[in-house]
Order: sequence, then C-alpha cells, then structure tokens
Amino acid sequence: MVKIEGFQFGRIRVDGQLYTNDLKVCGNRVIYPWWRKSGHRVEFEDVRDLVEAGPKIIVLGQGDPGNMKAAEELKEYLQDLGISLFEIPTREAVQEYFRLAGQGKEVCLGLHLTC
Repeated sequence: MVKIEGFQFGRIRVDGQLYTNDLKVCGNRVIYPWWRKSGHRVEFEDVRDLVEAGPKIIVLGQGDPGNMKAAEELKEYLQDLGISLFEIPTREAVQEYFRLAGQGKEVCLGLHLTC
C-alpha cells in the first residue's frame, strides 16, 4: 500500500513524491494526474479504472472545502455493483482510506487537491 505522507491545499506527498494535481490511489498504484471530464463532477469514466480494480469501497476526497461531487448516475451504478462510496473532504478522505485499508478492506481513493 502506498504511503500518503502529507496533504496541504493543492499538494500531497505520496511515497516521498510531491504531487500538485489530482490523483487516484488503488492498491500499490498511484494514477497521476487525474483529470475529470466535467471538473468538479465525477462520472463513471473518471473512475472506470478504480471500478475495474474491484474494490468494495471507493473514497472520493472532495477537496477543501469539498466542491467535487459524484454524479447521481455514478452513485447509483456503484450501488448496483455493491461498491460503497464515501465522499468527504480530502484531508478526511486520506484518513478514512488508511482506516479502511488498515482493516483489510478493498478500497480505492480519488483525491481532489484544491477546492
């Protein structure tokens, strides 16, 4: 599992490397950069790779204060697949990801680093 070492507005350090654009984490993979088709709206295509990895949970860090949101269609689709979705501010999302992963849960993470 990757180690997220620190988050500040607009920047995050993962495994010793500084990132300044949004990213996704799944297992030992960092997917960078993460550009969404609709900016602050997360669609299925934006997280297809995470869904295909087969997690039971996807955590979306909405930024700070939390402007990024999952589209209703994505929420319904994930629910139909039995994938739980957590949408929370990025700082809390990082903590939640590590809490869930530490419990042995299959979890992937998408992080918006700014608003």
